[in-house]
Amino acid sequence: MKTYLLLNIGTVIFPLLLSFDKKVHYVGKWKNLSLAILLTLIVFVVWDVFFTYYGIWSFNEEHLIGVNIINLPLEEWLFFITVPFASVFIYECLKAYFPKLEFAKPALTISRFLIPFFLMLGVLNWGQWYTSINFLVAAVTLYLHVQYFNSEYLSKFYLAYLIHLIPFGLVNGVLTALPVVIYNDAENYGIRLGTIPLEDTVYSFTLLLMNISFFEYFTSKQKASATQTTPS
Repeated sequence: MKTYLLLNIGTVIFPLLLSFDKKVHYVGKWKNLSLAILLTLIVFVVWDVFFTYYGIWSFNEEHLIGVNIINLPLEEWLFFITVPFASVFIYECLKAYFPKLEFAKPALTISRFLIPFFLMLGVLNWGQWYTSINFLVAAVTLYLHVQYFNSEYLSKFYLAYLIHLIPFGLVNGVLTALPVVIYNDAENYGIRLGTIPLEDTVYSFTLLLMNISFFEYFTSKQKASATQTTPS
């Protein structure tokens, strides 16, 4: 069994086992979560295929099982399932155990600062494709989230994002140290947090936010449908 597959298994195993916790009841949310992960996966796989084709990053076959789908390792496909599954679990734990921990106005202010900041970095670094596209996609995703949800979920998102940076650092640290994923530094700033490209923190920001946005959308639709069908 190769390293990247082991990392995927390690990422998902504890959230999977803890999904039956009665307070969080994560298992009861798998349907909406699956839809969110699927839609986000489509976006990120298209992005990934493009970047792999143009050599913006590549994969070290020594750490892969050798199964490829649309020129991407199977493990990379799994990454877009296991990482969101584990990250949204952190988000749901915060909602369940700390429902009153909110800072809606500061979260909205942070977002209104980050949107033009990400946009500016994306434009200024046009041509360094990982940096540019990464920041532009983050700006658009955050803008759409703010426009659609306002500040309703931003507090818990930012908290979940900060907490998820701990397992992110461990998993991504291994991926970039071995390396499993090889980055073309001509396409990014070349600034590393240890062995992790700075841009990866924004990439993970977008991955989590997109999953949460879709997840909350499907959850709200489900609740609205249940309310309409409940007899008065």
